[in-house]
Amino acid sequence: MAAQNDPALSDIAVPPSNLPELWQATASWFSIHSLQILIAVGAGILIYLALATLRQFGKRFNGRPGDTIGLSHVIGRAVSRTTHFFMALVSARLVVSYASPPPMVLKTVIFLFTIAAVFQAAIWAREIILGLVERKTVGDDIHGETLANAMGLIRLLVTVGLFAIAAVVVLDNLGVNVTGLVAGLGIGGIAIGLAAQGIFSDLFAALSIIFDKPFRRGEVITYDQTTARVEKIGLKSTRLRAMSGEKKVISNANLLQKEITSLHTLEQRRVTFSLGIIYQTPDEKADAIPAILREIVDAEEFHFINAGLVRFGASSLDYELNFDVPQPDQHDYFESRHRVGLAIWKRFKAEGIEFAYPTQTSFTAAPDGRTIMPYPDSVYIDGKRVSPLA
Repeated sequence: MAAQNDPALSDIAVPPSNLPELWQATASWFSIHSLQILIAVGAGILIYLALATLRQFGKRFNGRPGDTIGLSHVIGRAVSRTTHFFMALVSARLVVSYASPPPMVLKTVIFLFTIAAVFQAAIWAREIILGLVERKTVGDDIHGETLANAMGLIRLLVTVGLFAIAAVVVLDNLGVNVTGLVAGLGIGGIAIGLAAQGIFSDLFAALSIIFDKPFRRGEVITYDQTTARVEKIGLKSTRLRAMSGEKKVISNANLLQKEITSLHTLEQRRVTFSLGIIYQTPDEKADAIPAILREIVDAEEFHFINAGLVRFGASSLDYELNFDVPQPDQHDYFESRHRVGLAIWKRFKAEGIEFAYPTQTSFTAAPDGRTIMPYPDSVYIDGKRVSPLA
């Protein structure tokens, strides 16, 4: 192009040292490349409008609060967070070379585009991460305030982390040596992590409870020797109400380290009775005990599992009964066990089946070692002396 040999352009090739020279170089550029500048501006506006249309299209996939969030919703949400500053710089970067700008203008556009692209990438990454997290919690109103606090904290941590990385990238593109800065941030992060290790441990445990859902508020759980109803899941601790009425507070990290049994999802709950009868029970009555127990359970409209002799005790024949109580949330487990236990006691009493209790028999020996009856030589009945063996 003939304009490349223009003396005015040769002056533009050297960055002006002061504002008058910069103004003169810019004016010369406008006068020489006015048509190219107009075409570039028009193309830039079209690119900006296309990006704005794409941004508006992404808003359609955001969904409404409470809706099921899919990957399309997450991507649409990220696209809808595209900033106008980024769209304008993208348009300028794509068309600036066509207008043959002065080096200082080109360098400025590239620099601003780099900043806009880095921070826009951080915004997109934040929205994608938060969108994926919300996929695990949308429509879950069980945790209430805890979930809102957790999401606020996650948003803060993700935002600070991503924008800190973006700032480091921008500084590195400016030619700043960020090695010392990154090392300092790393050491500072380690120090803060060690100082707040317990807090972060409980915090991440709370997030694990919220997202993994091993149990929820209102459920009855058992851990160690405690059975309690979950009242509140906080960011540091979980509050429970024991069956005996006491309020229990346990840290989230400590709670997740235990074996937890949730009674909420049970369709039925197993009840076990251990029964001991005396060895003197007649054979036919000992044989009939499983059938008797089944009749009692069926009469109470519970689900009979099994019953039978399980061991020979020190002073009793030990039987075991297993049955299930359906819908344990609607039926009082303890009341059901009481009713069946009382029915067993009444039925055994009517059948003449005696419950065993610890007994001990003593044998008396003579001086020569012979076993003798532990009775006196004679007893009196109605005033008459009779033999004890009579």
